[in-house]
Amino acid sequence: MFSRINKRFLHHSITCHSDFSHIVIGGGIVGISTASELQNVKGNNVLLVEKNHKLGEETTSRNSEVIHAGLYYPPNSLKAKLCIKGKNKIYDAWNKGKFQIDLQKCGKWIVAQDEIEEEYLNNLQKNADELEVPVEFISTKRAKSIHPLIKANKAILESPTTGIISAHDYVLFHEGRFENNGGTLGLSSKVKDISYNKGNLNYSVMIESDGEIMEMTTDNIINSAGLYAAEIANMILPKEKQYDYYFAKGNYFSFTPEIPLGKITNKLIYPCPNPNAASLGTHLTFDLGGQLRFGPDLEWLNVTRADDIDYTPNPQNLKSAYEAVKKYFPAITQNSLHPSYSGIRPKILSPEENKKQFADFIIKEEENLPGFINLLGIESPGLTASWAIADYVKDLYYK
Repeated sequence: MFSRINKRFLHHSITCHSDFSHIVIGGGIVGISTASELQNVKGNNVLLVEKNHKLGEETTSRNSEVIHAGLYYPPNSLKAKLCIKGKNKIYDAWNKGKFQIDLQKCGKWIVAQDEIEEEYLNNLQKNADELEVPVEFISTKRAKSIHPLIKANKAILESPTTGIISAHDYVLFHEGRFENNGGTLGLSSKVKDISYNKGNLNYSVMIESDGEIMEMTTDNIINSAGLYAAEIANMILPKEKQYDYYFAKGNYFSFTPEIPLGKITNKLIYPCPNPNAASLGTHLTFDLGGQLRFGPDLEWLNVTRADDIDYTPNPQNLKSAYEAVKKYFPAITQNSLHPSYSGIRPKILSPEENKKQFADFIIKEEENLPGFINLLGIESPGLTASWAIADYVKDLYYK
């Protein structure tokens, strides 16, 4: 059940007294960051509703845990702006000692194997320069002397502000802020229905918790339900404005070398990505303990409901992952890779549309639903951008 329930007068209630000023739906890193920022506003009384028994159990816990630099995205996109701001907030708090979270500013190399990929890196540098994200080319000769097991035939673009972070610790950081400021946490609680009360200018949210259905009222709703965000939005939107969602699985593979290879790299290694950054390619990352892993790949799922997703990593993708990785890490063997886990990306564009256009975050107040803010298509770089997304949502209400 909820950690606490209380009713209070709200800062802008007129004809009714809602139970909460805001209800945030979804307790991933974006949801808990947003709830924490809103609860920090004087007079607010925020409820965070999460269907799982812990926060951060789905997309947040199933990614590469990379702090992205923000260099891939179009300059005027939300992904670029919020990724860069989110990255800066993380490092600023860390540098000031206000952020007792395990992270490492390790940097990454993006490697080019031919002239086409080299041209891609040249354009990527121009984009990074426009975004004021630091990058630099390093010579392939120098790179070979540093990490001889990494292959780059044509060029290497280094991103020094890329890092890795413990997603679990990051969730706990914002959860602590939220609860210390008096926020209400509703775990094992599932939203069943939402309705707008025009007469009272507020919302009724039907929530199932411990087998019981409760009705909670709120002045505002933030839909940060991740894989379920379209489903939540469609509970209240008219049919002609409802959203379609598509799901793409990213399979990850653990690495156990068949023979000792020594130190492979202390930089993350990325190939040149797919068009429109629909996927950043099957890359080499490592966790904070130094354990290497490869992924994610990109596998579109033929499901329309998040409840129907099978998270089992697809062993049939191992060979293609091996073929992708050996282009920049020739010493790898197929038998050294093992299916490990998978994550799911919520997509707002179909596979065909993703090849043709860039898919930005959708963060907006829905027309004729005052105070109802949808967050849709929050995939990578959502972990990095989460704190900045929280600020962005707060500004929609208070600026």
